[in-house]
Amino acid sequence: MTSSVRTVTFDTHDPYTLATFWAEVLGGKLADDDFPGDPAATVTTDSMTLLFWQNPDTKSVKNRVHLDLEPDGSRDEEVERLLNLGAIVYDDRTTPDKLEPGAPLGAGFVVMLDPEGNEFCVLRSAAERAATS
Repeated sequence: MTSSVRTVTFDTHDPYTLATFWAEVLGGKLADDDFPGDPAATVTTDSMTLLFWQNPDTKSVKNRVHLDLEPDGSRDEEVERLLNLGAIVYDDRTTPDKLEPGAPLGAGFVVMLDPEGNEFCVLRSAAERAATS
């Protein structure tokens, strides 16, 4: 016997607002019955379901589990888009590759925080990785 992941769950002060942020990030859809003030909200994408569950506790330590995002465009363009949605850069762990001038972006990733402080990472796209392999 095995198990499969049904949802990835986030504790949050404001389920609807945080779910709206992540629906924009992932190109997902909020459930039709989710509204501001509800104790839970769900975002569904083609590949996963995220559940946002109201919890009054304040986040006080680093997440033990986080999402790694692989954009379909460049990593830097995705970071900029996410900043415009309300995320912030927590730690830029990008490194320059030893390539010719004008070559693709450097290796590494950017650690970001969503509007409630949950960490997630933005990786290079598959095309960016292929260009430097």
